[in-house]
Amino acid sequence: MAKKKLLEDIKIRPARFYRLPGDVMRDRRFDDSERLEILRAWLGDTGAAAAAPQIESAIRELENRRPVPSDHAAE
Repeated sequence: MAKKKLLEDIKIRPARFYRLPGDVMRDRRFDDSERLEILRAWLGDTGAAAAAPQIESAIRELENRRPVPSDHAAE
């Protein structure tokens, strides 16, 4: 299965592929931006209420990893 197709399938029902949000964080097939897509899709799933605090925590962790844009132009 191609990575892009897998990502799209996972985003439809993340709980089918992962037991816990931490499993998404450890999945080496995806980079942080793809992990964010998965976690945000999972948070939007109506059945995710019980895992919502863990999902939100994982999203915050990934957002904090993102590089801060520099105000300085490249030299």
